[in-house]
Amino acid sequence: MARYTGPRTRIARKFGEAIFGPDKVLSKKNYPPGQHGVNKRRKTSEYGIQLREKQKAKYTYGVLEKQFRNLFEKASRTKGIKGEVLLQFLEARLDNVVFRLGIAPTRAAARQLVSHKHIVVDGKVVNIPSYSVKAGQIIGVREKSKSLEVITNSLSGFNHSKYAWIEWDQTSLSGKFLHLPERADIPENIKEQLIVELYSK
Repeated sequence: MARYTGPRTRIARKFGEAIFGPDKVLSKKNYPPGQHGVNKRRKTSEYGIQLREKQKAKYTYGVLEKQFRNLFEKASRTKGIKGEVLLQFLEARLDNVVFRLGIAPTRAAARQLVSHKHIVVDGKVVNIPSYSVKAGQIIGVREKSKSLEVITNSLSGFNHSKYAWIEWDQTSLSGKFLHLPERADIPENIKEQLIVELYSK
């Protein structure tokens, strides 16, 4: 499936945030990329602000337009506040849960681990990054993959108490998805109401 594989720092500079994780270049060049990046002061329209927020959410979670639209429509049919439900669905994606558990250092790395069949859900291999994890399911590392350097390095020193909606078992290298996170427990700097307004036009 097609996905963004270009320079990540360029995207991070576009939004002025380290949406892909710590970025040394961003801290030095905290202005938009391009020839006129430093002096760019053009006023952004309301639509432009809403579109920017949607793009930021898509890049943050590594989701393409069609997938994102489908998730929004699903959120619209679900009881609750649309924007919050949308973020909850994004957080429940298997690649994101693997990232939140500290099994992978980034969402991109988590996606790769899932695609390469290193991750199991309730003991069965699942290689679909967009798989929606349900409350009570156990997400772990496949037995023969537990010694992978990318996994051991990522887990080393990771604070597993950061997220209240997942529970980690160091012995089995697995975590339990307790429930969908509350909005206050989702650390991403995304103004989801702007996305709702964009799709409601």
